[in-house]
Order: sequence, then C-alpha cells, then structure tokens
Amino acid sequence: MLAHNKKEFIEFMIKSNVLRFGEFKTKSGRLTPYFVNTGNYRTGKQIATLGKFYANLVKETCGNNFDCMFGPAYKGIPLVTTTAISLATEYNIDKPYFFNRKEEKDHGEGGSLVGYQPKDNDNIIIIEDVITAGTAIRETMPILKNSANVNVTHMFISVNRCEVGNFKGKTAIMEVSDEFGIEIHSIISVKDIYEYLKQQQNYNNVLELMEKYMAQYCIL
Repeated sequence: MLAHNKKEFIEFMIKSNVLRFGEFKTKSGRLTPYFVNTGNYRTGKQIATLGKFYANLVKETCGNNFDCMFGPAYKGIPLVTTTAISLATEYNIDKPYFFNRKEEKDHGEGGSLVGYQPKDNDNIIIIEDVITAGTAIRETMPILKNSANVNVTHMFISVNRCEVGNFKGKTAIMEVSDEFGIEIHSIISVKDIYEYLKQQQNYNNVLELMEKYMAQYCIL
C-alpha cells in the first residue's frame, strides 16, 4: 500500500505537469515512458507546496543536524530556496542556503557562489531534483569541495529513478553514494510511481511500458 504522503506527492507532480507519461529521452540517452521535469513548477503555490515536501523529508532525516544547504544551478536554485523557507516556517529550522552561478562573476564581489559562503567543517546538504546518471552531482562536488574544507553528508531529491549506472548491479544513486560518501534520500521512487499507476484505472498502457523499462534499466 502506497503511503499517503507519497500518493499526495505523485498527484501533485502530475497536476503540476512535472510528472508526465509518454516517450522521453533522458540525459543518459535512454528512452523512458515517464519523465520528471521540475522546471514545470510555475506558480507560487506549486513551489511553496514542493518546499513543504522537501522540508518534511529533511526534517525527518536530519532534524537540525546540518549547517547549510546547497542548490545546484539551475533547477536546484528554487528548490533550495523553497526548502529553506519551509524548514524555517514549518519547523523553526532556520538554516542558511546558497547556490552557484554557471559562469563566475568577474565584477563586484566576484565568485561563483551566491548566498551563504561555506566555512571549514560545515556539514552541507544538497537539494536537487533527480539523479539519472549522476553527471550533475559529479559537477557539483568539486564546486563545494573548492569552497572550503566541507563535509557533504546528505542529498535530497524528488524521485529515485533506481536506474543502473555505469557498473552492473549498482544504480547511479548507489555509485554516487559510494563515490562521495553521501546518503541520498528521495521523496518517492520509480517503484512508488508504478504502485500508484497500478491503483488507477486509466494507465494500463503506461504500466506495461513501465514494467519493461524497469526490468531493463532499474534495480529495485
């Protein structure tokens, strides 16, 4: 039985046109029957609701036990911002946040980081949308490690696609976790999406495609 908060999140994503079904090509080049695009959150209410889901997961996982949070450009910027707001307003966990510029600023204060400036021994959590192949996190880690002698302890994403990475028997998330020593937590997984679709009446064609895709690419 799918947990209520997971069902609620899936329906929120579908209603926001963020979780879509059809045929899509992922960054890794795979053709997938479902796609998650957090760039489709477009209203104040949507981004506020999303922040509550992320903040709840952060609170349940870490509580107050971290120093700051980072959102990788570009999609991570609104995600880390709304999570920071929700943590402060919903749970009274008021933590600094920051994000990076894609291109380093060469005037004013300069630098590639905006917001909080990390300090040695900071415990940083990352707020991101999804991990498919792990490319984005491999670009993010050097940015954080070059900013100060920091620890990156946890990463929070919307969806765990559970997809095999570069090595047989390991998902991209397992690889990233092993490589960088980060615990990765998702609000939902591909299995949750599949379970949700099974409970509905009008997704039979998608279910068949999901089953094939999961059998070929996923480790559950």
